[in-house]
Amino acid sequence: MADSLRNLVLVLGDQLDLDSAAFDGFEPARDAVWMAEVAHEAGQVWSTQARIAVFLAAMRKFREALRARGWTVHYRALDQHEAPTLEAALAADLATLRPARVLALEPGEWRLAQSLPATCAAAGVEWSLRADRHFYCDHDDFRAWAKGRREYRLEFFYRWLRKREGVLMQGGEPLGGRWNFDADNRGSFDRRGPGLLPAPRAFPPDAGTRDVLALVAERFAGHPGGLEGFDWPLDRAQALQALDDFIAHRLPLFGRYQDAMWEGEPWLYHSRLSAAMNLRLLGPREVVDAAVAAYEAGAAPIEAVEGFVRQVLGWREFVRGMYWLRMPEFLDDNALDAQQPLPGFYWTADTDMACLRDALGQSLRLGYAHHIQRLMVIGLFAQLLGVRPREIHEWFLAAYVDAVEWVELPNVLGMSQFADGGRMVSKPYVASGRYIERMSNHCAGCRFKPGEATGARACPFTTLYWDFLDRHADRFAAHPRTALQWKHLAGKAGAEIEGIRTQAAALRERLAAGSRPRHPPAA
Repeated sequence: MADSLRNLVLVLGDQLDLDSAAFDGFEPARDAVWMAEVAHEAGQVWSTQARIAVFLAAMRKFREALRARGWTVHYRALDQHEAPTLEAALAADLATLRPARVLALEPGEWRLAQSLPATCAAAGVEWSLRADRHFYCDHDDFRAWAKGRREYRLEFFYRWLRKREGVLMQGGEPLGGRWNFDADNRGSFDRRGPGLLPAPRAFPPDAGTRDVLALVAERFAGHPGGLEGFDWPLDRAQALQALDDFIAHRLPLFGRYQDAMWEGEPWLYHSRLSAAMNLRLLGPREVVDAAVAAYEAGAAPIEAVEGFVRQVLGWREFVRGMYWLRMPEFLDDNALDAQQPLPGFYWTADTDMACLRDALGQSLRLGYAHHIQRLMVIGLFAQLLGVRPREIHEWFLAAYVDAVEWVELPNVLGMSQFADGGRMVSKPYVASGRYIERMSNHCAGCRFKPGEATGARACPFTTLYWDFLDRHADRFAAHPRTALQWKHLAGKAGAEIEGIRTQAAALRERLAAGSRPRHPPAA
């Protein structure tokens, strides 16, 4: 077999698509698949146990699906080899298998896109990339759209792609007469809360997944989080069931409450599909088509469907285009010169701030938080504090089961932290504790008061918000999208501003003292 191997098809942990272009023309008698579990990939950032388990369990299910086709799969399980890196594992197998060619799709991480071809070149084996059918927009399309633009805005990209694909369009115009329904999608719950919520479809671990959970619990015991309640969709059939469940039970109210938060309620009306999509168990077209079909059948309103479509066809495609357009320099962006270390409580959720305690605890426990928790709680605090962008990027990449660098990095560095200086979004997403009070019930049970910026009860979000405006006034005070916020700052008396500066400085000093290394060692 080794001497006659024609193509070795390399499949990474986020490329679990049974219809992948990498398999086009696959001949079981002449070709084979290669996959590997490597501890180094879980340690590049200090990945949560849930994130590690999702990737390993899904990879093993995919291996069995390929073997059920009668295909040869050379699979390096984590507990069956000692290769220190993915590249070292590949090099060792290239030496023994001696394929004429390695076929692959482009990795979802710039680092691997450089190192894997280099590994093949060093082994004297041809490296061949196949065009990727998973996405709506390929790199050439995105570069053509981006050419000549100094700034890149989702709204313009989204309209262009919707027109091209004919999604939610009629006679060249958007259905419902509007391109987006943001104004209808900012609802929060009243004091009674979200009520009886439709629980998302759960997928209790089978025997193979239980083996993975035991392996992760032992091998990565020092990593954050845990595995209790682990129930993610991990194969194609489960992913389709999860999609059907979301469309039927949560999409109709997704739009209205997509920005709302509630203590102890991680899922609300969100889809829980991002991990399955980023593993490629689901394709964006079938997800969008299912949402549009619900609208056409009268099962979901236009504002919910358009809001969901914008996340998948719009934002997901946009951030991928931005990632490959701007890497590797994107990784080092720090336009606001943020130099504060990441607070240690990001790894423990041990904080008196109720909103952060809930969002961080949920993230570490489940490997999940919805987009407003990520952007307007976890990311917002880091930006207001002035955390070094690369550190908060690495935390996000480590925390979430859906985190692949092409989607995570632009979301964090571009949107959440404004580290790219406005290439992706026109203004920083900053707000005081009042925003969190409006969109959640966290403040009711918190010892801090969102309306206070100084004093013992001052909300750290509010203190740091005004301090952020003060520190960056020269940059944003005249900006047409931010001038009103900075106008409010100008209305504060000098003594009040000085008090805010003093309290913010003390807060930064205290949190810096409680920071921990970027890559904490495993226990």
